[in-house]
Amino acid sequence: MAKKYRLLAINPGSTSTKIALFENDKEIFSSNVSHDAVKLREFREISDQFPYRKEAISAELAKNEISLQGVDAFVGRGGGLVSLEGGTYLINETLLHHAKIGFTVKHPATLGSQLAHDFALTYGGKAFVVNPPDVDEFDLIARVSGLSDVPRESRSHALNQKEVGLCYAKEVGKPYEGMNLVISHIGGGVSVTAHRKGRMVDSSDIFNGDGPMAINRAGALPATAVVRMCFSGQYTEREIYDRITKNGGIVDHLGTTDIREVKERIKKGDSYAKLIYDAMIYQICKNIGAYAVVLKGDVDAILLTGGIANDPYLIEQIIDRVKFIAPVKVYAGEFEMQALANGVLRVLTGQDQPKTYTGVPVWNGF
Repeated sequence: MAKKYRLLAINPGSTSTKIALFENDKEIFSSNVSHDAVKLREFREISDQFPYRKEAISAELAKNEISLQGVDAFVGRGGGLVSLEGGTYLINETLLHHAKIGFTVKHPATLGSQLAHDFALTYGGKAFVVNPPDVDEFDLIARVSGLSDVPRESRSHALNQKEVGLCYAKEVGKPYEGMNLVISHIGGGVSVTAHRKGRMVDSSDIFNGDGPMAINRAGALPATAVVRMCFSGQYTEREIYDRITKNGGIVDHLGTTDIREVKERIKKGDSYAKLIYDAMIYQICKNIGAYAVVLKGDVDAILLTGGIANDPYLIEQIIDRVKFIAPVKVYAGEFEMQALANGVLRVLTGQDQPKTYTGVPVWNGF
C-alpha cells in the first residue's frame, strides 16, 4: 500500500470510550478512556454526554502527545439508526440526526458517529460508521414469528462477526461474499448468525430475548412463564426487562458476571456452577446447529469469537458437539477497533464503495 492512511476509531461504551489510532491496518496507539459513572448519570439524554466525552478523549490524546492533525478519517461505533445493509457509511446529516436522538435505541454507541463527525469537522478528513448494530440482512422468512404483530429482528454483534468472516475468508483465499459461515460471538452477550454469501440472513436476537443464555442475558425463555411473571405483581416492567436483558443468564443463576470466578467455583467442585456453564455452552451448540440448517448444511466453516472464546474448556466442548457440521476456527477476543479501521481502509483504498445512509429502513413490515 503506497499511501499511509491515519485513522482514529472511537467506540463509546457504558462507562468508558475506547479510542485507537491506526496507520493503515496497524494500531499505533490505543486507550480505554474511563468516565465517572456518577457524572454520566447527571446527563438526561445519551447525547448530552457528548461534550464531556469529547473533552475526556481530547485530554487523553494530549496527555499521550497524540496529534489528530492530518488524520484521514474518523470512524465511530454507530447505532440508533434504522435497519440497514452491512458496510461502511459516510456520516451525513440524516445519520447524524438519528444518532443524536437515538432513533431506534438509546445507547452510548450512538455517540460514536457524533464524535467522529465532530473530530472530522475540527481536524479535516472524513467521518464514517462501519457495520453498526443496526445491520439487518435477514431473509424475509427469518422475520416471521408465531405472532403476526411480533416480527423477529436482527440484533447481533455485526461489527465483530463481519470482521471475523472477512478475516477467515482472507486466510483461506476465498471471498467472504462467496462463503457460507456460521459465526458465534461469545461474550457478555452471545449471538449466533448464518452468513450466506456475505449476508447475515438469520441470527439470534441479543436484545429482545432470543438465542443462548449468556453472562448477563437470559436468552430464549418459555413465553407463558414470563407472562405469569409479568402479571404476578412482583416486578415492574423495567425489572422484567432488566432481568431478561441485563441480569439474566449466568449472573441470575450464579450471582457473578466473571467467568474466571465461575471456572474457579467449578474447579473447587461446585456442581451447580458446572451445570449452568455447561448449559450455556449446550445452548450455543444448539443454535449453531439451527443456523447450519438455515444454510441447508452447506457450511464452509464455524467461527467462534468474543472474549469468552479464550476459554479452552468452552471451545473444546463446542467443537466436540459441532465438528460434524464443518471445520471450526477460533478467533478469541473482540476485534471491534480493528474492524472499524479496516472497514474505512477498504473504502479509502478503493476496495469497497462507501454507502449512503438514507434513513429508510431496509424492512418496515410485512
